[in-house]
Amino acid sequence: MPKPTKSRKKKAPRLEVLSSKTVFRGRVFDVTRDKVREPNGVTAVREVIRHSGSVVILAVDHSGKEPRVLLERQYRYAAQDFMLELPAGRVDPGETVLAAGERELREETGYSAGKWKRALFFYPSPGFLGETMTVLLAAELKAGEPEPEVDERIDHDLVPLSRAVKLVMSGEIRDGKTIAAILWCWKRSVN
Repeated sequence: MPKPTKSRKKKAPRLEVLSSKTVFRGRVFDVTRDKVREPNGVTAVREVIRHSGSVVILAVDHSGKEPRVLLERQYRYAAQDFMLELPAGRVDPGETVLAAGERELREETGYSAGKWKRALFFYPSPGFLGETMTVLLAAELKAGEPEPEVDERIDHDLVPLSRAVKLVMSGEIRDGKTIAAILWCWKRSVN
């Protein structure tokens, strides 16, 4: 890996968008084809999925001797399989991450939380996807009735953290955002 260079009062080169065209407009994301000159001097055509961002809810119940994590099981068409995941969803334009987290947790599971804290922020696939994901840690959980969207069929359960880690390590949990958040939670709990 090249070493970073020091510069004296030199401005770093900036990204220059030479042209941009929306080639697909969907209800959840758009796709653009951009001709760019990147800060490293490379000129290239980049096709990028543009998305408003997502929130992931790491809901943890501390009422027992071991923390329990709220997991969902739902069918995912793109994977053509049922997946174990944390509650998550899109941050709507103009909506805060916290408001989206509260909404998604309530809609998908019926739960609400008395405490919220930002845990992680990342790009799930920055080579072609502009989506960001913010993982919020939710605590002081209170059960309620789910309010799923018309096309959602979601089962949920509180799973001991040690069991969730085993599901990650065995490959039964295959969802990247869930893997990252559960391992973050486990590392935090053992330190």
